[in-house]
Amino acid sequence: MLSSEQMPQPPSSEIQPFTADRLSQVRTFTSLTDEALRVRAVTAARDKDLAELWGLTLAYLTSDTSAGVKTSSHTLRAYRKGVEVLVEHAQANAWNLLHPARREPSVYVATLTTSGLKPATVLARIAAASALYRALRWAGATDADPFADVKRPKDRTKGIVKNPPYRQTFVQAMLNEADPQERVLLLLLAHAGLRIAEALALTWADLDPSARRLRVQHGKGDKARMVPLSAKLREALTEWQNERTAQPKDRVLVLRAYSSAYERLQKLALRAGVEHEFRGFHAGRKYAGTQLYAATKDFTRVAGFLGHEQVDTTRRYVEVPEDDLEDIVEHFR
Repeated sequence: MLSSEQMPQPPSSEIQPFTADRLSQVRTFTSLTDEALRVRAVTAARDKDLAELWGLTLAYLTSDTSAGVKTSSHTLRAYRKGVEVLVEHAQANAWNLLHPARREPSVYVATLTTSGLKPATVLARIAAASALYRALRWAGATDADPFADVKRPKDRTKGIVKNPPYRQTFVQAMLNEADPQERVLLLLLAHAGLRIAEALALTWADLDPSARRLRVQHGKGDKARMVPLSAKLREALTEWQNERTAQPKDRVLVLRAYSSAYERLQKLALRAGVEHEFRGFHAGRKYAGTQLYAATKDFTRVAGFLGHEQVDTTRRYVEVPEDDLEDIVEHFR
């Protein structure tokens, strides 16, 4: 699956990975016999039919991968865009999708790289192309795996440098202008360190104010975790709850979609006069991780807080001051 660093910024409104129950959508492929599925996939590849090829890819991702039906809509949007870009390239360059020439995938990657896309975006496009070919193999349409040996571009600039944590001045400026719901959303990111999908899925039943914590029921990889609540976040939640008549099963945020939450915070940044500093949701998680590391100096504890399985992932979320060793080195014997 794509990492968060590879995710494109907010999806265009016309690209929607699904509009109904995902299992119902993919059943049109999974209910076919092996031969019928193969024929349908071969026909879609021959005609370079984007709708069919994406449907096939979605069916594969949903039914035959470890994430399955719980693959996030954000990840699916990135895959959907990548399949679209590949199909457009194949149409323009007379690709035989089922049997691409040996050098064509490398040329495709070079085309993406020279078009000005960032390395992370190119990697996301390659991941989507690889998913399409896994789906075609799953359907029995081809044995081709053209992107297996393609050289991936490397980004020498660390993610924490390209997209550093928000600064305290930015967070405070946003909080000063935020309405109750916006304040809760911002603090779920910047104090609780939640992913945007986790924040949008949070229900009132997931909160335990007396214990000063919340429970993420379905984090990345379907892992649950407990997250402590800061005093500011508890205060914001109380203020927001007092404005609403909500049941425990109700979601905390009225906002439902990634795009609507993005637009809401973008407009808030404009009101606060810090629109040029707004960089989406992930810089908020990095803000939380960086604050916690500054207090604990323990990547393992920060990893648990952010819901990372690997500490190496956490290192990409924490901004460590370059001069934090000066006092220690000063007293070497």
